Amino acid sequence: MTVSGAGKGSGCCVRVSLSRTSAARRLSRAEARFPAAGRAAAMASAGGTYRLRCSVAGHELDVRGLSHGLFPPGGFVSVSRDRTARLWAPDCPNRGFTEMHTMSGHSNFVSCVCIIPSSDNYPHGLIATGGNDHNICIFTLDNTAPLYVLKGHKNTVCSLSSGKFGTLLSGSWDTTAKVWLNDKCMMTLQGHTAAVWAVKILPEQGLMLTGSADKTIKLWKAGRCERTFTGHEDCVRGLAILSDTEFLSCANDASIRRWQISGECLQIYYGHTNYIYSISVFPRCKDFVTTGEDRSLRIWKRGECAQIIRLPAQSVWSCCVLDNGDIAAGTSDGIIRVFTESLERTASSEEIQAFENELSQATIDPKTSDLGDINADDLPGREHLKEPGTREGQTRLIKDNGKVEAYQWSVSERRWIKIGEVVGSSGATQQSSGRVLFEGKEYDYVFTIDVNENGPSYKLPYNISDDPWLTAYNFLQKNDLNAMFLDQVAKFIIDNTKGQTLGNTDTGFSDPFTGSGRYVPGSSSGSNAVPAPDPFTGAGRYVPGSASNVLAPLSGVVDPFTGRGAYQATDANTENIYFPKKEAVTFDQANPTQILGKLKELNGSTPEEQKLTEDDLILLEKLLFVTCNTSAETPTAQQLQTLWKAINWPEDIVFPALDILRLSIRHPSVNENFCSEKDSIRFSSHLLKFLSRNGKQANQLLALRTLCNCFVSQAGQRLMMSQRDTIMSHAIELKLGSNKNIHIALATLTLNYAVWLHKVNNIEGKAQCLSVISTVIEVVQDLEAIFRLLVALGTLISDDTNAVQLAKSLGVDSQIKKYASVSEPAKVSKCCRFVLNLL
Repeated sequence: MTVSGAGKGSGCCVRVSLSRTSAARRLSRAEARFPAAGRAAAMASAGGTYRLRCSVAGHELDVRGLSHGLFPPGGFVSVSRDRTARLWAPDCPNRGFTEMHTMSGHSNFVSCVCIIPSSDNYPHGLIATGGNDHNICIFTLDNTAPLYVLKGHKNTVCSLSSGKFGTLLSGSWDTTAKVWLNDKCMMTLQGHTAAVWAVKILPEQGLMLTGSADKTIKLWKAGRCERTFTGHEDCVRGLAILSDTEFLSCANDASIRRWQISGECLQIYYGHTNYIYSISVFPRCKDFVTTGEDRSLRIWKRGECAQIIRLPAQSVWSCCVLDNGDIAAGTSDGIIRVFTESLERTASSEEIQAFENELSQATIDPKTSDLGDINADDLPGREHLKEPGTREGQTRLIKDNGKVEAYQWSVSERRWIKIGEVVGSSGATQQSSGRVLFEGKEYDYVFTIDVNENGPSYKLPYNISDDPWLTAYNFLQKNDLNAMFLDQVAKFIIDNTKGQTLGNTDTGFSDPFTGSGRYVPGSSSGSNAVPAPDPFTGAGRYVPGSASNVLAPLSGVVDPFTGRGAYQATDANTENIYFPKKEAVTFDQANPTQILGKLKELNGSTPEEQKLTEDDLILLEKLLFVTCNTSAETPTAQQLQTLWKAINWPEDIVFPALDILRLSIRHPSVNENFCSEKDSIRFSSHLLKFLSRNGKQANQLLALRTLCNCFVSQAGQRLMMSQRDTIMSHAIELKLGSNKNIHIALATLTLNYAVWLHKVNNIEGKAQCLSVISTVIEVVQDLEAIFRLLVALGTLISDDTNAVQLAKSLGVDSQIKKYASVSEPAKVSKCCRFVLNLL
């Protein structure tokens, strides 16, 4: 092994002299382990090569987003920091593009765009744009002013994705994503701790993805986070859908990852040397294209980087694969450049030469590229370009007339193409003020090691704090090179890093979009505690809400779902007797004797300061009598104070007191006392404590039933509606348990919310309720719970086309079809069929 052209960073080369036989044998083994270097050239020549089709000028500032649509065929939409969106249509002879019109509506720069598919009202679809003014503008394709504006985000809207039935998903710097239907916000997805840079709606209804500056990706089903994907080491900037079960992500860590929605990372792709901003998939295959801060557009075929196209702008913000397979790229110089495999659409030789001239005049900063520190005095001259390259996109530096020039090898054209002049590279002792990104990590140096006899080049990353001998050994092992060269590689590292101090370990790169430092994610922890077993044991045990020795309910009406007034099987095929439900369903059944007996028994083991006196027990007995019968008496303040004292007992013995509360809350004066505006927060917070996933099942059940019973009076209704989001978020966590009574109570709570949401026509509340139904119906098995969820669903969508569309977008119709064939109880299948008729 001999060393020539010694210098710093990845611009220097190590010349390795091996025999032809040895080199061929070692190269074959290296390709087997690391196929990218060996196959890229063959792939680029075997498949089509992308060449310039046209440069599209019109925007005055950075082109931040691109999207292709249904109309005009072959056209696309672009958005820019110049506050406009522009619609482009292909012109004759189909090489360039003509601007159809400019759309304005944002008061600050526009950062993202997507097409909402065609509908009956808008056969050509709609255009959605998100901006720094926190708004989303919706345009028709034939008007320059917005059709309407969506407001709700509290910071820049930086990503958009559309789905079926007009659903729109938005991501924002405010750390949230929002689901929109027409001109209304249906739900807000909360869970990320930093900006949501990327969003996508998956083909399966109800599934959505969000990527964030907190380095994670989240999968949402019907508005709830189902899974968090971790692995990226920096901000996730882009997402692309490959299939129903796979997707791609790109990030500021310079890597691309392919995932299964089950959570497994299937593959990691490296090639970019700086932030990757966007990713777009080719139609009908798993090939894709990416763009980033390293001035490049990269085309990936069969899992390998097949072609690198450098652009004469520092930031390549966006890319879009058009319907015909052409690629559009938007850059920081305000130009959109389109590339094609088609010879018919390829630009003229004069246009290509003009593009290459523009590219050659670009300046390259080693700190933001893969060049590293460069010693210009040690670089070869122009004669170095007479030697052919070894792989697609290989970079070679030369010194010509005192300037350092960078060239890239094109396999398809068999020539070196100048990609710019390197600035800040003169002088032999330049410090490593900017670290180099390689395979998602930062290094003080990234050397290029070339193998003689037209062998491949390998990258050797190195930090000053590393052991040069260990680095050299690992490099030779990784690339299957002969260990006899260990001394020479280690000596080369030592010679070319001599005198350097430790590399800067700052997390360094400034986000070129915002001008501020990179996002620093927070951390979270979770618990998977298993709920404690039911504390009721033994024969003749007291079971809260048991059906034995049932008292008549306060209202005198038996629960229509389970009691004597249950729905009867009239001709349900022609008459819908199930929904919309008009009144709340309550839990009225009780055995006061057993409740009071258990209360007195447990009072003996209560801490002294919480123990009830004989007078207290008498007060609770009277309260129970008043609230369980049609008595005209009004509970006294002393009785209610005693009840509050009892429901604050320790968690393991409080359940009989909660059962008294469950029954008492139905009385108007008790309802007013506990649920009034003055005490409502204290009361609801106390009940929510019992809904903890690792809490006692008896307490969970009774707290849910109490919440259901709150709906009987106006004070309780106001409390339940004002605290809807908090209550439902806590309650839905109980879906994962196996207690069917808890599932029935959860379904009933959802039904009662549906009843009141139907009356007030609150579409955002309906969206949350539909989300809960979609989530819970997947896990519960008890048919009574299923029936109540079906009635809730039917009530929510009755007489509301927006709610019908939202339910479809969540995939509820496919979830409930299996219940149309249930034979017993018949009410389940009949109700299901009525719901499906509405959907």
